Amino acid sequence: MKFVDEVSIDVAAGHGGRGCVSFRREKYVPRGGPDGGDGGNGGDVIVRTSERLRTLHRFRYKRNFKADDGDHGQGKQKTGKNGKVLVIEVPPGTVISDAQTGQLVCDCTIPGQNIVVARGGQGGRGNRRFATSTNRAPRHAQPGQAGETRVLKLDLKLLADIGIVGFPNAGKSTLISRISSARPKIADYPFTTISPVLGVVAPQQGEPFVVADIPGLIEGAHQGAGLGIHFLRHVERTRILLHMVDASALEPENPLASYEAVNKELAGFSPELLEKPQILVLNKMDLPQASDAAKRFVRSAGDLPVYEISAATGKGVDLLVNALNEMVNTREEADGS
Repeated sequence: MKFVDEVSIDVAAGHGGRGCVSFRREKYVPRGGPDGGDGGNGGDVIVRTSERLRTLHRFRYKRNFKADDGDHGQGKQKTGKNGKVLVIEVPPGTVISDAQTGQLVCDCTIPGQNIVVARGGQGGRGNRRFATSTNRAPRHAQPGQAGETRVLKLDLKLLADIGIVGFPNAGKSTLISRISSARPKIADYPFTTISPVLGVVAPQQGEPFVVADIPGLIEGAHQGAGLGIHFLRHVERTRILLHMVDASALEPENPLASYEAVNKELAGFSPELLEKPQILVLNKMDLPQASDAAKRFVRSAGDLPVYEISAATGKGVDLLVNALNEMVNTREEADGS
């Protein structure tokens, strides 16, 4: 299934029903007064945040959404039935904006959150509403008001505790498949992962946390190279960045080159990304050429925490998971204080 993270949809609230022109007609009451009922209100369009959804895939095939119109008023002072509200469900992390003005409508982060994105039209008043002492038999009623129509842009930014970033073929997919139940496609060539993948990690202690495998970045990603902007948007919602580096491919002269290059792309997209906590991971330590290169990397990294692992064999992975678990719990305590 194709991962969909950006769509535009048309929404239309229901129209209000028209008011009724009617007069009471009963036996022995030949000239009864007006009894036209009001029209019902049109249904609203509501967006609801649902944990059941993970992508915007359903909007590939349905782009137009219309709430029910209100029923028209009837005689005997019967008010028309209100139009049924239309609920559109979106996954957590969806940012909704007005496609024409660019104005933010809603940042859907809380499961169960509801927001009205288009209001239904009010029903028209029936002729009984217009009776006065000087006009006891009004022969007019109001039409119902039109419901709001809008074009909305939906952008999905994944919500995750840990975002794994790095150049293609660094081993991100292998790691997430080892520490979670996620099963991304894995192969020994760049750009195997072409869509973000979420995995839930269940540590031995503490609450499970969510890890996102962000597809491999390349130089110029913040300018759109390699669909970089589509990938980078998902990094914005992660709380901690796990920066994965292929230890077997480090440059002898500048071991930090790939790490610095990815950080440059993050900063080019949003300088705030560099303010997120980072944890450095040297992967593929099972390869012969990785050991000496890793030593040079650690010396160059200074005070930055560096973890050496082999996602393929599992070496060092448990230690890394414990460190991630501690970072997530520490940040949760800090956010809650």
